[in-house]
Parts: sequence; structure tokens; C-alpha cells
Amino acid sequence: MTRDRNGWDRNQMAARAAKELQDGFYVNLGIGIPTLVANHIPDGVDVTLQSENGMLGMGPFPFAGEEDADLINAGKQTITTLPKSSFFDSATSFSMIRGGHIDLSILGAMEVAENGDIANWMIPGKMVKGMGGAMDLVAGVKRCIALFDHTNKRGEPKFLKSCTLPLTGQNCIDMVITDLGVFAREGDQKRFRLKELAPGVTVDEIKSKTEADVVYS
Repeated sequence: MTRDRNGWDRNQMAARAAKELQDGFYVNLGIGIPTLVANHIPDGVDVTLQSENGMLGMGPFPFAGEEDADLINAGKQTITTLPKSSFFDSATSFSMIRGGHIDLSILGAMEVAENGDIANWMIPGKMVKGMGGAMDLVAGVKRCIALFDHTNKRGEPKFLKSCTLPLTGQNCIDMVITDLGVFAREGDQKRFRLKELAPGVTVDEIKSKTEADVVYS
């Protein structure tokens, strides 16, 4: 699928996020665009995917007609197993997360603030099934990446000075990857810095679609 404008499509965003994976990492992928990262793990990089509903060592998505309805991730998508796959209860899964054993989480977001706050679990007035594992992930995982479209369906910024929706976590996002570019807070940096532009995207376009105070130099 091709885009009618500049920037990355969903699969290209996932492929860019997959470049942040390192060999030996234990990784949790959130619902939405982050699930696509599983299809873009770089050659030679061995990572173990973990799911809140009780699975360690997930394989890629199955081909059409090969789905097993009993094998699902936390987003209820059908998945495949690997020789190293293991299954356990959700309490054990959350113990892994809360115990700091997951190296990286890649999460979707409704809003991210310039100080690293994230809102991704509910919109007031709309019914939700539950908060899921995101609150535990942003608190217990060593590094968190937010992967989302830069603007909402109305064209309004989602990378904000402060979140307007109920927070999932505070000061917890280390990197933002959108369809327009990559922003990171590294080391002792408190502000996000623009690290990479998506193809065809200009700094002026990002400035016009970003409310957050970002370092552009």
C-alpha cells in the first residue's frame, strides 16, 4: 500500500521501530501498529517477544488459513509459536514486567507529552474493556518507545506540551516514532530531539504538526 503523502506508512513505521531491537532483548509489543514490529525483526537479531496474557517467545503472525484460535497475543490477534515458546498464567507474566525483566516495550499512543508522559488506554465517555498491561509496562520496562501517527483523524497534533487524556504513565517514554520522524531523549536529556526525518518530510512540516517543545538542531 502506498501513501498519498510524504512519510512512513504503518509497516514502514514498524520497520523503523524494529531497528531499535537488540540481540538478546526481551520485548513486549503493544496493541495496534506495534504488533507489526514482529514482522520486521532484523536478520541476525534474536529477540524474545513477551505477552501479558502469558506467553514468552511468540512467532510471527500466521498465514491465512493457518490460524489457531487458541494461540493469541494480548490484543487477541492470532500468533504462532516457536521451538522456544512457553506458556504461563498472567500473574507470572506481570511479575516479569514488574520485576524489570523486559528490556523494551513498544507501545501505541493516543497522546505523548514533551516530558515523556503517555496516554494510551482510554478516552473519557467511551467504553473500554480494561486498562490492559500498559500501566505496568511503562513503569517496569527498562526502555519504552511510543509508536503512533503524528496527528489524529482531524489533523490535530498528538505530540503535545501536556496530555489531555487520562495518563497511562508519567515521564516514561524514551523515544517517539511517528509517520513523520523519530524523536529521542537520550542520556540525561529531558527534551526530545528530532533524530530522523521520514522520507519527504521537512522540519517545517513537523513543526506545524507538533505542539511539544522539541529540539530541532
